[in-house]
Amino acid sequence: MSRRAPIALLRGSTLAQSLGLLVGGALVLAVISELLGAYDDLQLATGAYYFAALAGLTLLVGLSGQISLGHGALMAVGAYTVALLIGNQQWALVPALLAAVVVTSLVGLPVGAAASRLRGPYLAGATLAFAVGLPALADKFPATFGGENGLTINPPTPPSLLGSSFSLERWEAWIACAGALLVTFVLYNLTHSGVGRAWRAVRDDEIAASLCGLRVGRTQTLAFIVSAGCAGLGGGLLTVVLQLAQPGAFPLELSLALLTGVVIGGLGSLFGAVWGAAVLVLLPSWANDLAHSFSLSTNVSANLP
Repeated sequence: MSRRAPIALLRGSTLAQSLGLLVGGALVLAVISELLGAYDDLQLATGAYYFAALAGLTLLVGLSGQISLGHGALMAVGAYTVALLIGNQQWALVPALLAAVVVTSLVGLPVGAAASRLRGPYLAGATLAFAVGLPALADKFPATFGGENGLTINPPTPPSLLGSSFSLERWEAWIACAGALLVTFVLYNLTHSGVGRAWRAVRDDEIAASLCGLRVGRTQTLAFIVSAGCAGLGGGLLTVVLQLAQPGAFPLELSLALLTGVVIGGLGSLFGAVWGAAVLVLLPSWANDLAHSFSLSTNVSANLP
């Protein structure tokens, strides 16, 4: 057997595993959504679009070794792309979401190229400035981005073949979960490929990786582009679920919460991104219940999450 045969067999095994995860995850999520009510379906959809952004960020931080405090702003890019294309240009849902991934990846290209030249607090500071500055463009160009009120779109209509009793909330959950599963499929294959090994090599020792022929800056930039595309898809799905894209949905706290989610879930772990998304969805309601049970003041309860 040639040396290439085991590699091809490994790649085929990885693809089969990822397809199995995709099909199995779709079946599980479909059953879960059928058992949930309207509110819980919305919670599921929220967790799905958070997962898309968290999965890309955990790849960036855990595999590539870079830190980003600007992924909330990248979600805003995807959200406004979908809002502009669907609301103003009457694009269909799937092409608009694909465009959100492409546009956000293009935005991530210069940011990632700059980030690859920075280290430690300088990298954190640069991405932090990006998170603070980008959402402010909505106020700078209100005619295009709607100012503080943002942009609205019509809710996605469930296909007639699903029946007249199929709820909008369940359809939104299905759309968001489909996006999350697609992110899982792509990132699972990337992390088990030569690209993923290159990211880990650069993360562990940049000098050794460079001596082995890897282009460190290009490798890190690619990781940022992929991560940005995932965040853009997450932001686009957010607009589909909420039918709204506005600056208030993408504060600095969102970027910090995303980084917290990947740390809690486990850096570099796609499965950990599920736990991180669950925390981001459930923590506010848990905190509110805790505040009410202890009769805490409004200021305390508002900041407890």
